[in-house]
Amino acid sequence: QVQLVESGGGLVQAGGSLRLSCAASGRTFTTYTLGWFRQAPGKEREFVATITRSGGRTLYATSVKGRFTVSRDNAKNTLYLQMSMLKPEDTAVYYCAAGNYGSNSQNYPYWGQGTQVTISS
Repeated sequence: QVQLVESGGGLVQAGGSLRLSCAASGRTFTTYTLGWFRQAPGKEREFVATITRSGGRTLYATSVKGRFTVSRDNAKNTLYLQMSMLKPEDTAVYYCAAGNYGSNSQNYPYWGQGTQVTISS
């Protein structure tokens, strides 16, 4: 069992930057691959990025590759998503999740409560 809490969301102008954090507690942090997903109003939840247990491999959605960077600090039990060159279409509730590597949300049984990211045009 692991508990996840996101923070760092807010309102940012297009072209700006924002860093999201996800603090974990409970089961050993390094047990899991960690991922970021997002859900816009009226849309299905979609994959954003994942990072393996040791941080050696990352995977990004095509829509964010080159703009977002996922990282983790296992000593602090914290996951990060550095977002830059933000676009209005990035507006969504962002969720961190713990589970297996991949883009399928079904592989991530543990989820945070989400943090709102709004990008103005």
